[in-house]
Amino acid sequence: MKIVILGPAYPYRGGIALFDDRLTSELASMGHEVEEWTFTLQYPGFLFPGKTQFSDDPAPEGINTVRKMNSINPFNWVKVGRELKKKKPDLIVVAFWLPFMAPCQGTIARIARHNSHTRITGLIHNMIPHEHRPGDRLFARYFAKSVDGYVAMSDAVLSDIGQFDRNRPRVFCRHPLYDNFGKAATREESLQFLGLDPQYRYMLFFGLIRDYKGLDLLLKAYADKRLRQENVRLIVAGEFYSGSDKYFEMEKELGLEGLIIWKSDFVPNSEVRYCFGAADLIVQPYKSATQSGVAQIAYHFEKPMLVTGVGGLAEIVPDGVAGYVVKPDATQIADRLVDFFKGDKKNQFTEGLRQEKKKYSWTNMARSVIKASEQ
Repeated sequence: MKIVILGPAYPYRGGIALFDDRLTSELASMGHEVEEWTFTLQYPGFLFPGKTQFSDDPAPEGINTVRKMNSINPFNWVKVGRELKKKKPDLIVVAFWLPFMAPCQGTIARIARHNSHTRITGLIHNMIPHEHRPGDRLFARYFAKSVDGYVAMSDAVLSDIGQFDRNRPRVFCRHPLYDNFGKAATREESLQFLGLDPQYRYMLFFGLIRDYKGLDLLLKAYADKRLRQENVRLIVAGEFYSGSDKYFEMEKELGLEGLIIWKSDFVPNSEVRYCFGAADLIVQPYKSATQSGVAQIAYHFEKPMLVTGVGGLAEIVPDGVAGYVVKPDATQIADRLVDFFKGDKKNQFTEGLRQEKKKYSWTNMARSVIKASEQ
């Protein structure tokens, strides 16, 4: 098949760009002819909360990526749609994660499919965003009318799609492992690279820091005096996408100064292996969620997790097998952290992780995006 993936891709950074690059490689390995069409402008600068939208990592090898889309220029949407209509790919896979992108992606898909040949699969990371904005539902509904089928990666997203479209096929496929980051680094290599003291054990909060991800809950839990007895330190690795001051104030108020390792920049792909290599436990104290790319990195590196039972997280991390599932409550989080470090549960959960990770295949995802357009 001739396939075009519409969405974030290199030189843009972030989990969805990595996802699209990896899916492209998988589809190509199956014999399909695949191109990625990404943005010339993704977010206007005033709407982007981070320091940069672009990656400093080298371009992925063997991937044909072209920059075509402008998220805020309707004339561009028509031009790109017409170009795809004329090109007649067999399948367009639209990576959808934010209603803000619906006018752009939905218009392009509508025009492209008028050639009576091209089919459209919506690959849905989020149908409704965690942080709601005016117009979200209107834009999501507009996008929903532009596709022939959907792929969802959690029951929560599958249900959200149903709010906008109950007629078109919906295919369920678990979020595959993020195996883009190379081989696991040893604890010794990781601690040396990060400049950390080997006398401590470490837990990791990883990824962009937004209010819904519950770092405040983790800080309250980490203030539990029982954890001081276990020589545990917290690594927070990720760029702030919401205000940082409140977290630094909490650190001071809770008596945690000197106990947290702040790496408050976007972590380059080449350094991800060291953040996970240093950690005994990955903590995701989210207040809301769908699926989780961080969990799939943890599976790749075989690191136990503590997650909250929101959205699709409990589907990904079986409680007592690959880690813990708790309520988004600081006391419950603290109790499980103490249980993990005092009970030395790392080896027990690692064996469970090795069995669970077999479920998360890129081949299954590649087949799913094709299946969704064919039903």
